[in-house]
Amino acid sequence: MKKTEMMNLIRKAKDRDPDAFTTLMQQYTKDMYRVAIAILMNDEDTADAIQETILDCWERIGTLRENRYFKTWLIRILINNCYDIRKKREDFTPLEEYEPPAAEDSYNLELKEALTALDEIYRIPMMLYYGHGWKTKEIAGLLHVSTSTIQTRLARGREKLAAYYRKE
Repeated sequence: MKKTEMMNLIRKAKDRDPDAFTTLMQQYTKDMYRVAIAILMNDEDTADAIQETILDCWERIGTLRENRYFKTWLIRILINNCYDIRKKREDFTPLEEYEPPAAEDSYNLELKEALTALDEIYRIPMMLYYGHGWKTKEIAGLLHVSTSTIQTRLARGREKLAAYYRKE
């Protein structure tokens, strides 16, 4: 979708047009999923975070100051919702409620395992940089840290992933 079309959708969504808002959310669903799964590492919690984010965005769309930062604003709300879910999540699951993981292809399973091995401070910048194509400056603004901190976290994350795959 072209940038002008996206800006038009954002403007309409701010004017409370439900169709424009729905189209926007459909455009960013994959991005939201990638960020949420990087933080929560759980499909059910990820779905909850995305649903909560969509609701929050609809309720708060009027607070968006600059339309060009819509995606950053959306992802920031999502990250906050993910942290809230993690705080509420219990550290254990009773044995009777345990469900084995769904069948996945080996690539996704291997990638999830590798990402799980990373600390969150490395995992999130790596997902945003490599998975979404964000620039280090954009990630720094989103996470409220300096650009050099993001560059360091990316370098260390790559080193940790390389070490993980060398072990395998």
